[in-house]
Amino acid sequence: MVKAADRAKDPARSSVWLEKRAARSGGGPAGLDRDRIVSTSIRMLDEEGLAKLSMRKLATELGVTAMSLYWYVDTKDDIIEFAMDSVYGEVDLAAVDAAGDWQERIRVLALEYRGMLVRHGWMSPTVGQYLNIGPNAIAFGRKIHEAIRDTGLSLDRQPSAMSAVFQFVYGYGTIESQFSRRAAEAGMSQDEFYVEAVKAFRDDPEFEKQAEGMKEILDERATHGSVTAVWDRDFAYALDVLVAGIEVMVAREAEAARDAEK
Repeated sequence: MVKAADRAKDPARSSVWLEKRAARSGGGPAGLDRDRIVSTSIRMLDEEGLAKLSMRKLATELGVTAMSLYWYVDTKDDIIEFAMDSVYGEVDLAAVDAAGDWQERIRVLALEYRGMLVRHGWMSPTVGQYLNIGPNAIAFGRKIHEAIRDTGLSLDRQPSAMSAVFQFVYGYGTIESQFSRRAAEAGMSQDEFYVEAVKAFRDDPEFEKQAEGMKEILDERATHGSVTAVWDRDFAYALDVLVAGIEVMVAREAEAARDAEK
């Protein structure tokens, strides 16, 4: 596994997936294995977030000593990397393959990615901190590359299109997950939290004038009666806009190529 000192010294090349850990002699602690450690870690991360995960708390949750964990992992970072890749494994790649054309594959990939980010709010701050080169993350990334490749965009434009779609999904899923967590922490449903939050500043004379230009859109969103419905509607339309934009750029590249041949 990756020692903490090694991660600090060379973070760009540090990953649990690049290390060849020597087998340890003897048997591990009874009733404990890496899968159990990872699944318990994911549950704790979902419930409490990254800041509260520690080797000591994880060991207590598993009913073992902290030293027992080091039979399978060397640092908390190891656990987080394993947990991240396990969560990437939730993406339904078979559904992506069944979707057919690149437009539908992008939509399925985007929906799956958004769902994963919403279910696991701790994923958003971790994806930029680790290399994300576990087998499930690589499989997910490969499907994204294949879908973008099949758009017909030139090679130098494919990364930009990929960023437009999946950085949008990342941002959307991050905000959605954090809003959900904030509402839960307040002991409210998302609908209750949204209504109270909007009402708080609309009822305040100081903010009423500032929000005047937003009145129509705030009222429109309120007519749906469900924050979840608004999340879904806005996401679907925004994704349609991005897919349509890629189609336009593909057509533009094709036209430019034809003009160059004349």
